Amino acid sequence: MTDTPLDRQVLHTTEKGVSWITLNRPDAMNAVTWDQRERVMALLADASADPDVRAVVLTATGKGFCAGADLRGGPAAREEKVAGDVSRTIRRGAQRLIAAVLDCEKPVIAAVNGTAAGIGAHLALACDLVLAAESARFIEVFVRRGLVPDGGGAYLLPRLIGPQRAKELMFFGDALSAADAERLGLVNRVVPDGELAKTARDWAERLATGPTRALALTKHLVNASLDSDRATAFAAEATAQELNMTTYDANEGVASFVERRHPEFKGR
Repeated sequence: MTDTPLDRQVLHTTEKGVSWITLNRPDAMNAVTWDQRERVMALLADASADPDVRAVVLTATGKGFCAGADLRGGPAAREEKVAGDVSRTIRRGAQRLIAAVLDCEKPVIAAVNGTAAGIGAHLALACDLVLAAESARFIEVFVRRGLVPDGGGAYLLPRLIGPQRAKELMFFGDALSAADAERLGLVNRVVPDGELAKTARDWAERLATGPTRALALTKHLVNASLDSDRATAFAAEATAQELNMTTYDANEGVASFVERRHPEFKGR
């Protein structure tokens, strides 16, 4: 386990309403340790609760976005393996991390600067918007190790690109270029490596001037719709709009339309 302090392994700043979470173990291609996962989850929870944070960017330093899981530093393993140990580790680790991204109440942008493999790919794909540098690659690496995809992969990928494409990626484990990921619909936009940070900043700051609670409710509706029937989805939509109309931003949006001016949203 590295001796680097945790706040240097996962960098964090907040600027112009944007929480920047940056994995910073470039020598390990940003493979995430248990402690790093806990810090990322805590920062996402903080972003949800902080009214002054209105968007999140998740990115990394070096040539790798995240090369998967680094299991060092986790709960002490038994000398004798007991049935249930592995599933418990996955539930407490990788699955909680992916759920933290999906459940964050602020829009989360992945700025994928390099290789995203295994849980690293799922971490990116769980984000609401995905920007990728031209050099980025996405790899469902599990099959190469004789493993079942975990960290929500078999949940996320079919919902993003359909079961046939998902199985192709998971069965073969081939590296997917940023351009091919965009073509399949896994990535919103591919940009030159040198423009990734600027594009992420532009997108995040645009989100940070939007109607934050409406965005949170929209995120929840879209994510939940993938597991809902029409009646449930329609009921959730109506309830969300009812709740949203109690916010300052909704009333400001309607007033600005009537008054023919640009709205000035406050995230409240």
